Amino acid sequence: MKMSGEQHETMHDMADMARMNHDKMSMPGGAHMMMDTASLRRKFWISLILTIPIVLFSPMMGMTLPFQMTFSGSDWLVALIGSFIFVYGGQPFFSGAREELKTHQPAMMTLITMGISVAYVYSIYAVIANDVFVVTPTVTDFFWELATLIDIMLLGHWIEMGAVMNAGSAVDKLAKLLPDTAHLVVEDGTVQDVKVGNLQLGQHVQIRAGEKIPADGTVLEGATSVDEAMVTGEAKAVAKQPTDTLIGGTINGTGTVTIVITGTGDTGYLSKVMTLVQSAQDNKSQTETMADKVAGYLFYAALIVGVGSFVIWLMTNSLAAALSIAVTVFVIACPHALGLAIPLVVARVTSLAATNGLLIANRSALEQINRVRFVLMDKTGTLTAGKFSVNAVQSFTDQFSENDILGTMAALEGQSTHPLATGIISAAKAASLQVATAANVRQQTGIGLMGDLDGHHYQIVSPTYVAKHNLTVPSGHSGKRGDTLSYLVGNEQVLGLVAQGDQIKSEAPAMIQQLKHDGLTPVMLTGDNRQAAQAVAAALGIDDVQAELMPEDKDRLVTGYQKHGGVLFVGDGVNDAPSLARADIGVAIGSGTDVAIDSADVVLVNSNPYDIVKLIVLAKTMTRKMTQNIWWGAGYNIVAIPLAAGILAPIGFILSPMVGAVLMSLSTVIVALNALTIRRV
Repeated sequence: MKMSGEQHETMHDMADMARMNHDKMSMPGGAHMMMDTASLRRKFWISLILTIPIVLFSPMMGMTLPFQMTFSGSDWLVALIGSFIFVYGGQPFFSGAREELKTHQPAMMTLITMGISVAYVYSIYAVIANDVFVVTPTVTDFFWELATLIDIMLLGHWIEMGAVMNAGSAVDKLAKLLPDTAHLVVEDGTVQDVKVGNLQLGQHVQIRAGEKIPADGTVLEGATSVDEAMVTGEAKAVAKQPTDTLIGGTINGTGTVTIVITGTGDTGYLSKVMTLVQSAQDNKSQTETMADKVAGYLFYAALIVGVGSFVIWLMTNSLAAALSIAVTVFVIACPHALGLAIPLVVARVTSLAATNGLLIANRSALEQINRVRFVLMDKTGTLTAGKFSVNAVQSFTDQFSENDILGTMAALEGQSTHPLATGIISAAKAASLQVATAANVRQQTGIGLMGDLDGHHYQIVSPTYVAKHNLTVPSGHSGKRGDTLSYLVGNEQVLGLVAQGDQIKSEAPAMIQQLKHDGLTPVMLTGDNRQAAQAVAAALGIDDVQAELMPEDKDRLVTGYQKHGGVLFVGDGVNDAPSLARADIGVAIGSGTDVAIDSADVVLVNSNPYDIVKLIVLAKTMTRKMTQNIWWGAGYNIVAIPLAAGILAPIGFILSPMVGAVLMSLSTVIVALNALTIRRV
């Protein structure tokens, strides 16, 4: 028997691991710089301030600018400041490169590290050669390029992190769903409060009205109703009696029950959901961004061309010339423009997204938008409002009008907060009915609600109760397909019914129509019953419907659809968290649970389903602008690297470092202007 004293420790360990993985996902660059925004900001400003004397006293790739000056010892001052910037400002890139190389996937961090390392070592050599050995001609240093590259890269990462950092961890929120204490029933029948982490399999626990259920278990004594919305996503209380199962983290209703614990630690429901979420986030964190891929190609290109040019020039010229050419190649390969190309687009898109009610938490996932073929959606809270409203009221007797039926049921439901009760009460208020106060109101699990009004005893029961007790319902009296029916019974006679349904959001039909127009396939995945799911799907024109699903079922289906194309998943509940993390793009409804929101890549702040269309437009704009900027940024390197290596030397042309510096600056300006051309949707 596994001791569940490990339960909270296991969950918190998983939460810590998932939080680290989530931070990695949110970070730009293949190595996932493990640093917060404040630290990057501090490094940027300190490095930028220290760059000022380097700009004043050090030439740009050998080109002395009009405002620059030198004095005795200025080279050593520049070397000292440059050394500090290299070590202090370059630290995030060194750490990132180490992580990239561990996975044998050199990308942006490795390319930056190679460039600044070569520039620094060669610049120190230049200072020693010029000021100690006084060589002629003098050796050009690259402290200007070193400092400005570190500044630009720190700025780019700071901009991007500030735009996309998520505030929480989905697994953290899951761990908090369990209560801290439980009422343990000991052998002599007394009840003791103990830490949930100390519970063991097979122990008996008492759960009182309104409490969170501390662990998975089976009901031994008592009856109640349980809010299982975190499992099914549906706002319906589920009746529970002996032999029924309960899930840790769900909320008990009005009854008191005693359960035997059947699942704790890594065998419990919440722990399994946490495992699914963590696994999905681990997989998604391995996705390479466009900038990472291009930077990886540039790294290998610079390495091959740089080493190759050194060997060739060494064979045909002097060591000094070969070394100068090779270093110029490595420095020119440094992605100044590429370092700003993505962050500027991300910052612009994130700002526009916010004005459209979209909170982008993980921009790298949005790069998958052109792969998306399926839009998978939860029903309740996403396509429907998640609130029951009365669709029909019917009376089966001449003694009661429809208003009498509605008013009587509202009187009985007056003190209830159940979603069905809220719908009835709201309908009575809308009809301006004078609702009396019922007496002796009580809920009996498996039967329904009962109470007294004006000297008569009434019950509100379900269709199951009506069928079980062979009560007569006039033929042809029912609600719409998918409605939830509540019957009013008096003196063992069915007096009437109220039919309630979850209302489809007004923006949902247009959203589904636009998705189809754009060639995307909408799919409904829901924990609700098949009849209710089919009714909503038919109204919206969704052909592919999967109902009565558990979280692991949704997660499995997302994986299945991904075999045929990219998946964008939209949901709002705990049961959607694994699917939100697993999908290529996870979109959470803003009114949903914290767990769902922290599992998602994008949050629809206004809970408006049509914002999904806006998201797709913005994501496609983002990827288009990123592609353009990458070509502008990398295009400079593609042209400059072979020219700097001397590929045209046979005809007398070698790219001057000064010309290279001008081209580098020009490409940086172009990507900045291109990012600013993004307009609102």
